[in-house]
Amino acid sequence: MTYLKPLFRHPKLPKNKLGYTLKEYEGSISTLCAGCGHDSISATIVQACYELDIEPHLVAKISGIGCSSKTPAYFLGNSHGFNSVHGRMPSVATGANMANKNLVYFGVSGDGDTASIGMGQFVHAIRRNLNMVYIVMNNGCYGLTKGQDSATADLGSKSKAGSINPFQPVDLASLAVELGATFVAQSFSGDKQQLVPLIKAGIQHKGLAFINVMSPCVTFNNNPGSTKSYDYVREHMQATGTLDFVPEEKPIHAEYEEGTGTAVSLHDGSEMKLHKLAPDWDPEDRVSAANAIQQARLKDEILTGLLYINTEYGDLHDIINTSDTPLNTMKENTLCPGTEKLDTINAGFR
Repeated sequence: MTYLKPLFRHPKLPKNKLGYTLKEYEGSISTLCAGCGHDSISATIVQACYELDIEPHLVAKISGIGCSSKTPAYFLGNSHGFNSVHGRMPSVATGANMANKNLVYFGVSGDGDTASIGMGQFVHAIRRNLNMVYIVMNNGCYGLTKGQDSATADLGSKSKAGSINPFQPVDLASLAVELGATFVAQSFSGDKQQLVPLIKAGIQHKGLAFINVMSPCVTFNNNPGSTKSYDYVREHMQATGTLDFVPEEKPIHAEYEEGTGTAVSLHDGSEMKLHKLAPDWDPEDRVSAANAIQQARLKDEILTGLLYINTEYGDLHDIINTSDTPLNTMKENTLCPGTEKLDTINAGFR
């Protein structure tokens, strides 16, 4: 069996500004279970990068361990990729970003990879505001090890085996807002219309763009009683609003009634146009966002869309004032200026 897709595509497929079709943004054939929500998320990443006219070789995909962490093989096959140790994706992404800040970084993780063994890494990636799109494919179970409850499984949720989860869940979106993430969103793998503009906005956001995506496990966690099943998520979704991503210098076609819309400008001149649906919610007010999430939880609803954004805080390179020239392009005499220069630096600390 081959995992490579055939090279042939219809010669009249639409192309983006680079002259690429979607084919140039695809990866190998998925080995995940048929109907897995993770494959839908991979498709939205492909669509977002295609629509933003991103060169595939200017993208780096970093993942940990788990079903979700297999997905970088299934999108952007012509990009850089690294499948790291369980829960350690943020460290590897940080090192790569420090060496070359000119790439677009995708950190792909799961609820086990982030909410359990990788929790400390998740916290410090947010604290440092690493410039990357951090996507958690959240299915509430450990799909690779036969469906045990993960740390995001809801209290009282029933597994396929019939056991009831006795523990409170880790709410990653709430935690991200509390920790000061500068872009927090939540979505559903079955809602491509919402997820594509969220990913596009996350790519253009300067800093860590965290997107928690409910992605039901069709094999182990799509049963009655599970709060991560397709039916449950569809029935309990409550959107903050509808979102349009408007790239820089392109005309705005969306129209909004007076008093119901808001525009958020990103660092490159792009805009997000928001049409508010959720009451008493301001995407640029951290307290308002936190309250909206908690109010939704009290009503057993899953709040989706853009939850919070802060465009005034710099990314990690701004915070520590790194060189404008990526480290991986510097010559040896710049990186290692010699003992005389080192002696001068040391003398300044005496």
